[in-house]
Amino acid sequence: MAGFMGALVVLCLVAVATVPAFGKDYTVGDSQGWTSGVDYSTWASGKVFKVGDTLLFTYSGLHSTEEVSKSDYDSCSTSNALQTHTDGNTKISLTAPGSRYFICGTAGHCASGMKLAVTVAKAGSASPPTGSSPTTPTPSGGSSTSPPSTPNSPSPPGPAGGKSAADFSGFRGGDAVVLGGLIGLGLVVMG
Repeated sequence: MAGFMGALVVLCLVAVATVPAFGKDYTVGDSQGWTSGVDYSTWASGKVFKVGDTLLFTYSGLHSTEEVSKSDYDSCSTSNALQTHTDGNTKISLTAPGSRYFICGTAGHCASGMKLAVTVAKAGSASPPTGSSPTTPTPSGGSSTSPPSTPNSPSPPGPAGGKSAADFSGFRGGDAVVLGGLIGLGLVVMG
């Protein structure tokens, strides 16, 4: 009986140590939201965006959130937008590693700096694939680094209308497999 209790204690400790990781929710622009006059390059710098994280764009009816290709991002063009949102409270799930590009569709806003590029790292990574978050050009025309391009950027939405497994369950990577293995191990030990 003592061996069973010891195994059960170890199983519980392992289960607690492998609690599934949840993605992080980022409000773009923090308390200012998605609006003119915010330096989104500075906002994104230092942040590590990972698969399973979400971007929340909060904005007034004067703005929109358009996901675009890198070339449309660079030229501030919405003519080939991949996704267009005008609901004022847009949640974007980061479902795959790579670069994603967002601009405001209101005339002149993107050219004034209302644009965001993010590099999404794999869920278990400590940093984005390029080693740093991309930066966006400054509204004053100053120089800055352009976001890196990837062959499949921006990443398309995942299954279920842009919802990934992380959106529904909060599990990242193989956490569900690990948890299932631990449950199976517990059944073997008890049984």
